[in-house]
Amino acid sequence: MNTLPWNKDRIIGQKRPLQISHIWGIRIRLELEGKTRDLALFNMALDSKLRGCDLVKLKVSDVAYGSSVSSRATVLQQKTGNPVQFELTKGTREAVAALIKLGNLHNKDYLFQSRVGSC
Repeated sequence: MNTLPWNKDRIIGQKRPLQISHIWGIRIRLELEGKTRDLALFNMALDSKLRGCDLVKLKVSDVAYGSSVSSRATVLQQKTGNPVQFELTKGTREAVAALIKLGNLHNKDYLFQSRVGSC
């Protein structure tokens, strides 16, 4: 039986943040590959700093009014129950608007719909 701890010689704790060059590289690759949903999700994650569970529960009505995406949004966090307000950058607003148009989404729809069955 192995008596070594599972985390021996492993780096644990908080990971280093992405560098700006990495962020832009990811954005450009997603844009070139036409991955509208993934680009919008990536940009939204960076702007909002929300947990993944809160990101995927966003509805169109949380970030858009009619056909225009708002520059600010407020979301209630699932884990803490606290409201979080964040600003959406121009690139994020454009990516989200493209996602809404491409998916023909309505106010009650989830913004980031499942990819299961769409491949």
